[in-house]
Amino acid sequence: MRIIILTIATAILTLLSRPAFSQETRPTSEKDTISVQNRIKTLETEKARQIALEKQDLKEKISNVEEQLAANEINKEEAEALKMDFAKAAAKNIENRSAIIDNQIALLARNEDINVEDSSFKLVFNTDSGRFFGFEFENNNDTVLKVKYDIRTTSSLLIAAGLNNAIIEGQSLEDSPYKIGGSRFFEIGWVWKTRVFEQSNWLRFNYGFSFQFNGLKMEDNQYFVERGDQTVLETFPLDLDKSKLRFDNFVIPLHFEIGTSEKVVKEDRIRYKTDHKFKLGLGGYAGLNLKTIQKLKYEEDGNDRKDKLKRNYNTNNFIYGLSGYVGLDNFSVYLKYDLNTIFKDNPVDERNVSLGVRFDL
Repeated sequence: MRIIILTIATAILTLLSRPAFSQETRPTSEKDTISVQNRIKTLETEKARQIALEKQDLKEKISNVEEQLAANEINKEEAEALKMDFAKAAAKNIENRSAIIDNQIALLARNEDINVEDSSFKLVFNTDSGRFFGFEFENNNDTVLKVKYDIRTTSSLLIAAGLNNAIIEGQSLEDSPYKIGGSRFFEIGWVWKTRVFEQSNWLRFNYGFSFQFNGLKMEDNQYFVERGDQTVLETFPLDLDKSKLRFDNFVIPLHFEIGTSEKVVKEDRIRYKTDHKFKLGLGGYAGLNLKTIQKLKYEEDGNDRKDKLKRNYNTNNFIYGLSGYVGLDNFSVYLKYDLNTIFKDNPVDERNVSLGVRFDL
């Protein structure tokens, strides 16, 4: 299947590349033909070298199996099975590597009339093992065919939840009029993560969009009332079973994320795996308040009442703040803090703060 895919890709890319080579029609010179032939010889030499490397690698693996058998670490049946597996893998590797080079030879042979003086060609290797990795063939600085590739941007579902409260000017959280355990937040969105550097994954840029639902549950039978340009807490005339103010926000989160990763190099691609790896993200967010709702639950004249009051409550419409997370793999501890005040014109500033867990799924 890989040979078929490579053949089809080579054919398509050859067709796409023809306009770049036919900008100026000129006869094929003897010099061009010799240059192409030299490149074909280089590829044939590399093909032979790769086959020799695979055979040498197989020889070393079989020798290691013989040593394990002699030391009674494995039995004869296990040794034979290992030898067979190694032999099959080596044969498949030779087949795949040969197919890649054979396709490049065929490409050069079909295009002997290209302007080789304006072209560049190089083999690409895995620098750790010396194995043939792919090839690049360029004309007038435009890459025509490149087998080597990697993924630079990934995306994931963002889900976060935890405790919510407000930092009030001149007060500590212990004196907060909002319940510590009863005030919560929830966030859901979609984020993209892009490696900042092409050849490294230690620094990533994390960005996207999300919906934040921040709730404040009031203590001592209090609820919010608009008094002109200010929003104040007052005692409700009846016994409240529930009193909660919720802010629904749409924000754009932006973070720079640093962390470790495992670089995985294969024949046709590079991957950076962050499974079970440390990460630290620092940044912020900005957006809009979509809706503010106050929910009151109480009993009146023997009847249960549930009021859902959708009002402005003099809240700030523009939301912005700082946020960060630290964790492993897809899980992290998450902290966010609004730099904008909750209410526009209140004499005492209040700013929303949240602490919870975050999942990038």
